[in-house]
Amino acid sequence: MKKLALILILAITVVSCSSVKKTQEAINYGNYDQAMEIAIKNLRNNKTKKSNQAYILMLEEAFAKAIIRDKEKIEFLKNDGNPANLENIYNGYILLNSRQERIKPLLPLPIISKGRNAKFQFENYTNNLLTTKDKLSDYLYTNAKKSLLNSVNKNDFRNTYDDLKYLNDINPDYKNTKALMKEAHYKGTDFVFVYMQNQTNMVIPLRLEEDLMNFDTYRINDFWTVYHSNKQPKQPYDFELELNLREINISPEQVSEKVIVQEKQAKDGWQYLIDKEGNAVKDSLGNTIKVDKFKTLKSKVVKFTQFKSAQVVGQVKYFDLKTNQLIQAFPLASEFIFEHHYATYSGDKDAIDKDNLNFLRYKYLKFPSNEQMVYDSGEDLKNKIKAIITKNQFR
Repeated sequence: MKKLALILILAITVVSCSSVKKTQEAINYGNYDQAMEIAIKNLRNNKTKKSNQAYILMLEEAFAKAIIRDKEKIEFLKNDGNPANLENIYNGYILLNSRQERIKPLLPLPIISKGRNAKFQFENYTNNLLTTKDKLSDYLYTNAKKSLLNSVNKNDFRNTYDDLKYLNDINPDYKNTKALMKEAHYKGTDFVFVYMQNQTNMVIPLRLEEDLMNFDTYRINDFWTVYHSNKQPKQPYDFELELNLREINISPEQVSEKVIVQEKQAKDGWQYLIDKEGNAVKDSLGNTIKVDKFKTLKSKVVKFTQFKSAQVVGQVKYFDLKTNQLIQAFPLASEFIFEHHYATYSGDKDAIDKDNLNFLRYKYLKFPSNEQMVYDSGEDLKNKIKAIITKNQFR
């Protein structure tokens, strides 16, 4: 028991020393916030613990050095005079403020060896935050309006939307930010017109065409891409997606058969056991021994297999309507198979095994029509189309 306690104490000591070493290394490499996080985590558990004194000293050191570094960085960005630096300046003040807010709940932190409490230079950054936020908000808003007015690039509009979203996060309902976000989203969205091209020399079932063109069921619209299978009035389209069906191959209706002969031994009463001389065999008590009699059951099973397949082959093509160029083409193939098994028999049914007995329950089915076969391939076709579109974006 004493040995176990000693091992436990040793393990805790090793872990503690390792944590202290990591904290000091983080400070040495200038990773002050990492050092602070390690120290704060340990002090939250027990700030008065003697072995945690090292964390207090390192927290004091890391905080002081982090403050100096971040203030120097902010001052440099301010002196640069570039309004594009406002976001970094604003985030710098947020970091300065949040860093000291993490420490405040732990105070006071006594340093026993020096007979004093740890010292942290706290400041009120409210005015700096508000002033910088106002300047940043105006900068983002002005830039967004210019972009919406002058840009013609979809990616520019998407970046503008991100800037406006950030603006709305830090300064909710600033002027007409939400209206500008809506405009940026619309201008940054790719609108795709989808249509079908039938080059199979066969009539595509109307139900299949409607299913394939019902892009609402594909659920592939994303935040920046919208698909329309019906052209919307006055809506400019950026791309076209052509579903090009090139071949429909339907196999003949086939019925194959297989003859299976089965035999089985079945009990058929009893008889006395007879030896080689024809005498009845008796047991030790003098009773004549009885044995089971068996007979052979025979049956002939004819197993039928109905088979018919339909294959649809085509392409999914992407077109850029700005350049009227084909962007990419992807092969598309789908197959639907109708297969049905049934059986008949002659002879003794008891000779038939379980698997073949199941086939006796079924009868011949009427083959589906060619139109139905093509239609039934539609679900697989839709999944293939969705997979192509999901993996291959327009932009």
